[in-house]
Amino acid sequence: MKLQKNTLLALCSVLEFASEPARQFSTAEIAGKYGASPHHLAKVLARLRRAGLVSAARGSGGGYRFSGNAKRVTLLEVIALFERIGAPAPGQRAPRRPLERALHRVLAEIDETAKATFGSITLRTLLKLAGR
Repeated sequence: MKLQKNTLLALCSVLEFASEPARQFSTAEIAGKYGASPHHLAKVLARLRRAGLVSAARGSGGGYRFSGNAKRVTLLEVIALFERIGAPAPGQRAPRRPLERALHRVLAEIDETAKATFGSITLRTLLKLAGR
């Protein structure tokens, strides 16, 4: 499974914030670390803010910090803000031929497995795996 750039940037940002929840991070700092433009990252962070996962403070000492619960927030919750896992693509027709239907069932199972996996891994678990 390949996640979109926005999704990966959101996951990395949230994990950075959750690794040091008392610290405020600047957009430029995170953007530089992950090779994104600050403008692009600001759009991603705005969505995370609307979801209540990060909070923002304006001004010279401002920045973003984690406002969720790393023990409870799962990867799926972050991914779902940017991706539609398991949902058919807009305009996708239902499979008509037996081989297409069989392939569709297998792909649907893979999507369900991915959803279950992403839904079972919290930010804290991933931070522990990363040694942070």
